Amino acid sequence: MPDSSAIQDSGAVEIPTRTLVESMIRQDSTIDAGELYAVANTLGMTDQQVRLCIKRLVAEGQFTHEGRGRKAVLYATDRTRGALEPDIEFLRYMYRQDRGVEPWDGQWRLAAFGIPETARQARDAMRDTIIRLGGAPIQGGLYVSANPWEDRIATAAAELGVTEHLTLLSTTDLLIGGARTPRALAERLWPLDRLAAGHIRLLEVAQRVLRTLRAATPPTPTQRLTLQIELGTEFARALDPDPLLPPELLPRPWIGAQARAAVAACWAELARTETPNATRVFQWYYDVTAEVLREQPASTRGR
Repeated sequence: MPDSSAIQDSGAVEIPTRTLVESMIRQDSTIDAGELYAVANTLGMTDQQVRLCIKRLVAEGQFTHEGRGRKAVLYATDRTRGALEPDIEFLRYMYRQDRGVEPWDGQWRLAAFGIPETARQARDAMRDTIIRLGGAPIQGGLYVSANPWEDRIATAAAELGVTEHLTLLSTTDLLIGGARTPRALAERLWPLDRLAAGHIRLLEVAQRVLRTLRAATPPTPTQRLTLQIELGTEFARALDPDPLLPPELLPRPWIGAQARAAVAACWAELARTETPNATRVFQWYYDVTAEVLREQPASTRGR
């Protein structure tokens, strides 16, 4: 059952308790329960919420633990570590697009499958993979993307044992319901307004985090951890549904690029005084966004 307990106050990011716990995993795959409870309390969560969440995660085999209460140490299992790691190449591609170094080649990529009912689980998994890769449904079993995805889809089909049911093709001439120009097709196929709204929210959170980090009175270690988790949660929330359309298909300027540049500036600011055993979510995102700042003009950082 999804964990619906969360905190939301003025300007705060809505964070499920499970997300908080997973975000606290450090580089050595441990969680200090004292830190976990401190951050949870800062976010307005009760100790009882956290205890129940830990109990569920341990019962599911996501963590093991030693000790009790705030003196406990949680250990993420191999399954948990693997499931939580983001697609680093996806993130790099996103920032390359934002910098304008991944121009669109004008090709629409299409994927179609006709997997029988007897393989329903594989059919559902194939559909979920295509949507996760940014595919938009055209009609039954037919999806389109503006980005190269053939290798990933073919790999997924092979793993699911449905290669014989998959068709891949590309075209520069696509007409859907009277829409033919690239921007008209993008507006028809993807919820650009909703995607923009998510990035507006991300930009607001990133700007608030940046102001706090640069304030005359620096945040405490617990506050820093809280800021990291808020930023990472909102970043993932905005990115998850984003098909990463090429800039040529998006309104100009595109709020997504601005929001993600602000996030990169936040991670850079956080890195200035980060502890050696940082949270994994911090290190994952910082490793990618640090590359952005090395190539981004200083005058545009954190706007």
